[in-house]
Amino acid sequence: MTAIDLAIIGFGKIARDQHRAALDASPVFNLAAVVDPVARPEGLTAYPEIGALLRQSPRVQAVSLCTPPQVRFAVARQALLAGKHVLLEKPPGTTVSEVMTLQRIARDQGRVLFAAWHSQFAPGIPGAKAWLADKRITRITVTWREDVRRWHPGQDWIFAPGGTGVFDPGINAYSILTHILPVALYTTAATLEFPENRDTPIAAQLTMLTEEGAPVDLDFDFRETGPQTWDMQIDTDRGRLDLSQGGATVLIEGRAVASESSLSGEYDRIYARFAQLIQRGTSEVDLAPFRHVADAMMLGRRIQTEAFAW
Repeated sequence: MTAIDLAIIGFGKIARDQHRAALDASPVFNLAAVVDPVARPEGLTAYPEIGALLRQSPRVQAVSLCTPPQVRFAVARQALLAGKHVLLEKPPGTTVSEVMTLQRIARDQGRVLFAAWHSQFAPGIPGAKAWLADKRITRITVTWREDVRRWHPGQDWIFAPGGTGVFDPGINAYSILTHILPVALYTTAATLEFPENRDTPIAAQLTMLTEEGAPVDLDFDFRETGPQTWDMQIDTDRGRLDLSQGGATVLIEGRAVASESSLSGEYDRIYARFAQLIQRGTSEVDLAPFRHVADAMMLGRRIQTEAFAW
């Protein structure tokens, strides 16, 4: 496959920590440029906005959008209309309707749109999905607690409308569940904790059911200052699966089927998948995790908690 010139749009923490390293190691993609109003990374051509990229770097064939979600639709639309393939970091937008519109534009333009849920590419996910395929789920417990100050330092957009708050990490749990379970889920109740000075929740307690009626309890919290927790326990009629570190470690009946460091290889696998999709000319847009966030926000009982400051 001929090398594909790609630009990263939005060169913040996730782009610096994960995307650039994966692209530097990729045998398919060449990181040709970045688009960011402020960042000027050494060794890379940088543009202040996407219009400048499209005018001055016509050889760029694909873009990875790592901007805050509030501006993602307009930028993705512009890139697709200019004939570029587009990878969307999670969450893929601020609303489900936005992403559905981008799907239509990509189809009309004959371009690839890829909504990349990085947790679906964790090392333990394939084994977990295969083991659960013929099991009946009896109960699921999810604990997703992390420190927003550590992972999103000073990033006020995450608490602005469309920023999703604690659902920014919580959507990773949804993306794993909807990918590995052999049955669908739906939300029955939610309690959402909103800081008095913020517009998105900092914590959420949710109850769901599988389509067969098995209970699912989820605890999301952005205030965890101790060990970070990304765990789930899935009980079935034929044993239990324990997933920890966001899918890096998976135990089945206490026996390890995967054990690697968190985020190990996830973005390498994302870009390998993006390359496959471009080669096939096929988009891949999984909306299930995003729908569950929308359902939680619509059903959730809102309570006010103390103000949040960085």
